[in-house]
Amino acid sequence: MNAKVSEYINLNKKWSEELKTLRSVMLQLPLEEDIKWGIPAYVYKGKNILGLSAFKNYCGIWFHQGVFLKDKSNILINAQKDKTKGLRQMRFGCLDEINVDLVKSYVLEAIENSELGKEIKPQKNTKPIILPLELKEEFSKNTKLKILFDEFTLSKQREFCNFILEAKRETTKQKRLQKIIPMILNNIGLNDKYRNC
Repeated sequence: MNAKVSEYINLNKKWSEELKTLRSVMLQLPLEEDIKWGIPAYVYKGKNILGLSAFKNYCGIWFHQGVFLKDKSNILINAQKDKTKGLRQMRFGCLDEINVDLVKSYVLEAIENSELGKEIKPQKNTKPIILPLELKEEFSKNTKLKILFDEFTLSKQREFCNFILEAKRETTKQKRLQKIIPMILNNIGLNDKYRNC
């Protein structure tokens, strides 16, 4: 048992019994328990199979390659249609909704699918990076910032740019710019804290 997973469950008091029940299923199976992206993750032979998560109105399981599950009980949800290709969620609003045998059968199928090599691989984003005007202006004043920005991977550059571009108000754009300047200068990506879990 992973101590960080225990800590995650204990901190989520509203859903702790549900998470403990779901975890007990995972611990019976040939899965390695870990924390990734800040949540409990279950891995089989180096492949991410599922994660446990707790939200305000529900807790549940997210299957990384859930699109390949047969879902005979019709309980899986695609939380972000048109964005999420492989991920599927199994949600629970209370302890009584958790059918341990059903959960176990879905997890075993997910493990089998992993063995069979069924997976949707992430596609590289080939869209050009749109540099916000605010960032361009900052680069013209601070060449070191521009040099350090250019050292980031394209995906991290895109995250910084989109962070500013997605703001609607100019004041918000400026606040976001001020937030990312020290991150760029310290070689910290916008979402690095989630990647290191």
